[in-house]
Amino acid sequence: MTTYDADFWEKQYQATDPTWGTTPNAPLVATIPRLRLHPGRALELGAGHGGDALWLAAQGWAVTALDVAHTAVDRIARRAADEGLADSVTAVRCDVTADPLPPGPFDLVWGSFFYAPDREAVVRRAAESVTPGGVLLIVDHGSAAPWSWSSASDYEFPTPAQLAESLEVGPDWTPEILEAPQRIATGPNGQQAEVTDTIVALRRTRRS
Repeated sequence: MTTYDADFWEKQYQATDPTWGTTPNAPLVATIPRLRLHPGRALELGAGHGGDALWLAAQGWAVTALDVAHTAVDRIARRAADEGLADSVTAVRCDVTADPLPPGPFDLVWGSFFYAPDREAVVRRAAESVTPGGVLLIVDHGSAAPWSWSSASDYEFPTPAQLAESLEVGPDWTPEILEAPQRIATGPNGQQAEVTDTIVALRRTRRS
């Protein structure tokens, strides 16, 4: 059984081409305009190489990008400086399962293909920092790509509604987007395949 701890992710990034994951995830780019949010403060869980964070910063957001791997955080900070976005992107090494999360409020909290031990609990804790009117956005795998490093042949992917229910964020949230679109994705070696994404966007209606 794979243990998705800090050592696991550090090894993953050290073995990964630093240019992989530097473009924003297509589902995020397609979903953000639909949320009708004015650029504000955003928090990313599991930022990877920063493709999403830097894209969002270029749209005018102030982004705090969290990752458990020092390698990922260092690469994000360097790219932000190179692209003139250092004032808009704060890359933070954070074990979201144990460390305190950055203080809010945030207008957007999101994770694109974010995994951690007891992920639902991590997402609930992060959701507490979303301001009323803000959005919690989770983009997840709805199918396994052929190049995935994690075998999913015996895994049943949850539907968007099932994923939203599993987060258990409480009554102060309204589902805004629960979708499972398909797209052609490109793997690390240029291979292509059709994949399904699971998109869950919940808007906070009030703070308890």
